[in-house]
Amino acid sequence: MPRALNIGSRAKPSKGLTQAQVAEMLGRPQSFVAKYEGGERRLDIIEFLDVTAALDADPCEILLSLRT
Repeated sequence: MPRALNIGSRAKPSKGLTQAQVAEMLGRPQSFVAKYEGGERRLDIIEFLDVTAALDADPCEILLSLRT
């Protein structure tokens, strides 16, 4: 069973951003952020890179953290 990748829990709280703020940065509705954070939808690789860039998070570090 694939594990949910919660980028928000790894980067967003430390930046003090809400889902609505992240969604605005991405040009997406707040429900987009809520759905990927809640594991209701998956991100494709382009979306993943867009989210990590918006959160100023290192995509490699996030992916490597899945190995542990």
